[in-house]
Amino acid sequence: MRAVIQRENLAGPSRSEDGLVWIPGKTFIMGSDRHYPEEAPAHPVEIDGFWIDETPVTNRQFAEFVKATGYVTFAEKAPDAKDYPGALPHMLKAGSLMFDPPIRPVASPDISQWWTFKFGANWKHPYGRRSDLRGKLDHPVVHVALCDARAYADWAGKDLPTEAEWELAARGGLDEAEFAWGDELTPGGRQMANTWQGIFPHHNLRSQGDDRTSPVRSFPPNGYSVYDMIGNVWEWTGDFWSTRHPEPAAKACCIPVNPRGPIEASYDPMQPAIRIPRRVLKGGSHLCAPNYCRRYRPAARHAEPEDTSTSHVGFRCVKRP
Repeated sequence: MRAVIQRENLAGPSRSEDGLVWIPGKTFIMGSDRHYPEEAPAHPVEIDGFWIDETPVTNRQFAEFVKATGYVTFAEKAPDAKDYPGALPHMLKAGSLMFDPPIRPVASPDISQWWTFKFGANWKHPYGRRSDLRGKLDHPVVHVALCDARAYADWAGKDLPTEAEWELAARGGLDEAEFAWGDELTPGGRQMANTWQGIFPHHNLRSQGDDRTSPVRSFPPNGYSVYDMIGNVWEWTGDFWSTRHPEPAAKACCIPVNPRGPIEASYDPMQPAIRIPRRVLKGGSHLCAPNYCRRYRPAARHAEPEDTSTSHVGFRCVKRP
């Protein structure tokens, strides 16, 4: 029988002056045996206490970074042909992947029906050259590749979280709960995160939330008083992707401490000519839906090539003592 879920007895969140929330260290059960195979096996992991951003990095914060440094993101640069063997020359232009919903139901799972590479799409122009950030300064920054997230973190004197750190923070003090707020997706009918409401990818009811990203803090925080760990945007972690978690340690003395995956397992076997490592994304996004991608849970994870930016991926940072 499944263990009873209990919330930790927290005295209250500790916050720093620069918007960081303290996550107490502990040993917790990472992963899940009840959903997608890459989340298994559930296994104990030990984590030391750390600070984490209260929200994903916003457009406002990223703009401050760019103004201070003159940084140019990956999506703003034309790809180098030598890095992409076989790429069509006309596609080697600056841009990023953008969700473009179909107007009617789709008959196959081919994601090209709702994803397009948009020339001119980047963090300043989330829907292409003619779009801008008006009304979106407090939305999570998107169209950021791993190098962009790392550059911001370095500038801010922080780091990207490991997958284990991220998952611990997302759980909010709940032990093995399905979601960051308990075991019901919408307790009492209340929408707890910016996720797809309706039939993906063509019909979003938008009964509670925006049709794409939403301002940070639009939904309730978790038990650690951290916002938007679930939904809104996927978030980069520093861990290399693996198709499976390691087996649980046989003895308590051997429980891994804040583990990170090896780089070799991260390469995509379907593209052997392109040796670009993949990293772990966490948290799901506004595109996650019960009929398509049920990854709006702390244990869920997804692979993302380091060089890829999209309209539904952002990040947040951590600081370790």
